[in-house]
Amino acid sequence: MAQLADAEKPAGDVEKPVHGAIRVGPAGWSYEDWAGIVYPARRSRGFHEAEYLAQFFDTIEINSSFYHPPPAANCRRWVERVAANAHFRFTAKLWQKFTHEGGASESDVKVVRDGFDILQQAGRLGAVLLQFPFSFHHTPENRAHLKKLLILFQDYACVVEVRHATWNNAAFYRFLSGRGAGFCNIDQPVIGRSLKPSERATSPVGYVRLHGRRYDTWFSDDPALAAAERYNYLYSAQELNPWAKRIERVAATAENTFVITNNHFEGKGVVNALELINLLTARHVKVPEPLRHRYPVLESIADQPASEPTLFPIAPKTPTAS
Repeated sequence: MAQLADAEKPAGDVEKPVHGAIRVGPAGWSYEDWAGIVYPARRSRGFHEAEYLAQFFDTIEINSSFYHPPPAANCRRWVERVAANAHFRFTAKLWQKFTHEGGASESDVKVVRDGFDILQQAGRLGAVLLQFPFSFHHTPENRAHLKKLLILFQDYACVVEVRHATWNNAAFYRFLSGRGAGFCNIDQPVIGRSLKPSERATSPVGYVRLHGRRYDTWFSDDPALAAAERYNYLYSAQELNPWAKRIERVAATAENTFVITNNHFEGKGVVNALELINLLTARHVKVPEPLRHRYPVLESIADQPASEPTLFPIAPKTPTAS
């Protein structure tokens, strides 16, 4: 799939104006519940998830880098796996030791760089996301910590995701712009002092992340609740339409914009990423064959008929209304 800014326009489709390049894709690729839904139930020898997804998307956010820095060897393999898509760029989450835990050392910085540098030197790293939790409020101490991180990783196109409304102030946005750092616009359950949807770009890199709207599970401390349930949410067309407009406005001032769907439960983020591409381009899209059988809503935007009729599709699970 070519990037949205310069993809070839199939006959009969009406092209929508897009300013900077927009790349849309899912967060992560290694989920057990994607087997037989996003990925084929039977995989060919040498199958790799990132290579498969790069047929449909121009970006994937590396999720595993949040839990531990990816080894350089892994990054080299990932570069090789997406070689067929010239427009493809990874984005990567910074290790949680820097954003959540504290106590990171110089050797920790080095191990992060060892992997990220491979992606960057190959021209495949679009951004590094510094994702902070809701508990990370705008305080002088936290502002100083953020500044330190932006200096440590200034060789990359850094983007900052904060979730608490105390960060919604002009001084913070000027700070990001002055450091050349991007701002991550998020869709999350707006509970208490949560940041609301926005359409802001503070650097040449625009960034949008959709987390889903599971109000009933977002802040749940129920130990019996599976962590993935926080992301068990499928956006409707009515919910995606305003985001498509926001994304276009972000792209109007950014050189490159990344849109990441983090509602990964049973491939729902993949569904919504495809729907966003359709909304942003007014073109039909290539759809993974297993996914269209699970989510028949994709039939109306698919660029090819299904290889097998979806006469008896499996209905997707839906969360309990909150």
